[in-house]
Amino acid sequence: MTKTGLIIRHVPHEGLAGYREPIEAAGYDLARIDVSDPAFGAIDLGEPDLLIMMGGPMGVYEQHEHPWIACQMRRLARRLDAGRPTLGVCFGAQMMAAALGARVYPGPAKEVGFHALDFVDPASPLRHLAGTPVLHWHGDTFDLPDDVDLLASTAGYPHQAFRRGNAILALQFHAEMGLDPRFEEWLRQWPDALVETGGSVEAMRALHRRLGPPAVAAGRAMIAEWLAGLPD
Repeated sequence: MTKTGLIIRHVPHEGLAGYREPIEAAGYDLARIDVSDPAFGAIDLGEPDLLIMMGGPMGVYEQHEHPWIACQMRRLARRLDAGRPTLGVCFGAQMMAAALGARVYPGPAKEVGFHALDFVDPASPLRHLAGTPVLHWHGDTFDLPDDVDLLASTAGYPHQAFRRGNAILALQFHAEMGLDPRFEEWLRQWPDALVETGGSVEAMRALHRRLGPPAVAAGRAMIAEWLAGLPD
């Protein structure tokens, strides 16, 4: 029987990217909905076999500007309480932390660029990322929720990834990015983030060309192993 997967996209230029290949190879028939879709509020987030929430420039604490955040978080909390397979990336990971009762807030400084994680749990699927520079592009962080395992850290952002059991995986970084042409939209929309962190559009574009493909290869291996370990 085909398994169902639902991608929640918070902005058009932050999609599934490199993670699509291993998820479809694992047998998931993927659908997508944008939070701007009028039908989003009526979607049962507990129904899909796999829920995937991608990134976005908004903060979890900006619910007055984005009323859909509170609506999404209520439905997400019910799914997580039921232990249903869920993957969150960047803003998606922050939503998961908040739905599990943790605080989400601005970090000490923006973390933007390609660099390796300082700590990776070698007994987790993230072992595929050890030593491989992956894309970081975030300014928010979160406290670690109760009853989760910390899987990765950097010096500036010690809570880079966590899981609860085998079914719930939250990733602050972007190991899905490195081959997707939509990265040009990131560079167009947020050049100030590069300047703020001592970089430039040209330098980031060159890093993306050089470091992006191995980052995506490692990210795909991570996701494939995580999916293989999901409970039946």
